[in-house]
Amino acid sequence: MSREILVCGSVAFDTIAVFDGHFKDHILAEGIQSLSVSFYVPTMRKEYGGCAGNIAYSLRLLGANPLPVGTVGNDAADYLEAMRGLGIDTRLIRVLPDMFTAQCYITTDLDNNQIASFHPGAMLRSAANDLSAEKADWAIVAPDSKDGMFAHARRLHAQGIPFVFDLGQAMPLFEGADLDEMLGLASVLTANEYEARMIEQRTGRSMAQIAEGLQAVVVTRGAHGANLYADGVQTAIPPVVVQDIVDPTGCGDAHRAGLLYGLVQGWSLIDACRLANVMGSIKIASKGPQNHHPSRSEIAGQLYEQYGVQAPDLS
Repeated sequence: MSREILVCGSVAFDTIAVFDGHFKDHILAEGIQSLSVSFYVPTMRKEYGGCAGNIAYSLRLLGANPLPVGTVGNDAADYLEAMRGLGIDTRLIRVLPDMFTAQCYITTDLDNNQIASFHPGAMLRSAANDLSAEKADWAIVAPDSKDGMFAHARRLHAQGIPFVFDLGQAMPLFEGADLDEMLGLASVLTANEYEARMIEQRTGRSMAQIAEGLQAVVVTRGAHGANLYADGVQTAIPPVVVQDIVDPTGCGDAHRAGLLYGLVQGWSLIDACRLANVMGSIKIASKGPQNHHPSRSEIAGQLYEQYGVQAPDLS
């Protein structure tokens, strides 16, 4: 498979610490106005992350040629080297020596509650990363700085490159008019159930109505699978039953990778969504967004076992 997929979005580090207790025992409602707490976290790990990085990783597992488009700081040399070791072309990842790479610091407790802080760093200047000279069959505009997402979307549309719009964690940045403009540029919208409800609320349109102006809308529903809206029809894509749920971090990104792979290969939208479900189920069985290592034949086997879909290009 030689066709490139432009993957626009954040490239970040995730630092995840585990508090061996419960936040509720240390954060008191009556004292919230003068909060000062410290948590002892004996377990910590640092992961490669960011939406563009995660999507590119899973696309590479599928044998695709992702071309991540992002900005990093002077601390990302090991991340870039890891990408290159996987055969991912990093020529469109711009290094800004005067900034840090975007970083998310997450502390979880024994109830899986999270307290997170996010430093955008080099991501704030992602709009300056010009992809106008690039050619690709498909692209995705995943969460990034708002300016960067719009810059990439407008350039892709001007070049005639179809792209998937993935609002994700950037949802607070987009008002109704922003969403209307982005949807006017995109070919496919993908969102989880909560994001879909917010998009409907802010645009005043249902997912079915939004799909009328797009090639498709895909709404993921976690353990309930996904809904595909295309050609005036809503299709429920059954879930993949997962026996061992370890960590949902990055599942949405793995799902996007499966969808993109199917689109580039010319699969039906239903089969592309089925592969997306398989990729999400594989990711959720491992810690971190880039620690799942299935072979292409194993992915093809799960796709056939779950949905009866034969994928000779994955074998």
